[in-house]
Amino acid sequence: MEYRHEIKHYITEADAVAIRQNLTAVASVDSHAGKNGCYCIRSLYFDDLSDTALWEKLDGVNERRKFRIRYYNDDLSYIMLECKMKRDNVGCKLQQRLTEDELRRIMAGDINWMATSGKPLLTVLYVEMKSRGLRPKCVVEYMRAPFVYAPGNVRVTIDWNIRTGPPAQFLDPRGLTLPVEDNPMILEVKWDDYLPGIIRKATALKGRRSTAFSKYAACRIYG
Repeated sequence: MEYRHEIKHYITEADAVAIRQNLTAVASVDSHAGKNGCYCIRSLYFDDLSDTALWEKLDGVNERRKFRIRYYNDDLSYIMLECKMKRDNVGCKLQQRLTEDELRRIMAGDINWMATSGKPLLTVLYVEMKSRGLRPKCVVEYMRAPFVYAPGNVRVTIDWNIRTGPPAQFLDPRGLTLPVEDNPMILEVKWDDYLPGIIRKATALKGRRSTAFSKYAACRIYG
């Protein structure tokens, strides 16, 4: 597992316009983005009965992880199970493709088959669900404008219109969702060993400090 550096900043709409213009000149729009340069992400986050993932984030625990399942632009033909891990100021992400049928079975509480699925990350989720009572907790949905820059394996994203809803509505993009408090817009920069100066300059924000913003924590305000 290779851990990557990452920083986040709260930004304004004016910041976002300027940063997107800067990045368009020096970086590439992620190939998965649509004609408008962005896409919609819809995620289902898991936690245990004690809300361990939530409280570890709020308490600033140094080493933590959380599971989520996500799909993009309302397209259920590409579904990804992810385990995101953080340690100090770096993070990494393990991924496993799921089918729509597998997702529907998980959401219905039919999970015993996961133990022999042949998918290692899915097996780990099964163990967590059986031993710790991990269950779907909330839906997190938002828009993202993604950019990539090959040197340093840099990825820059701008996220906005963050909304949340109940787990039961994960497969219904038209289901009821509510905006999170203060309607934040988030800039996130990720890189491997070094962050090129050209990207530092393109994403520079005067007088702004990095933040530990968590979409999952922000969305759990409703439940």
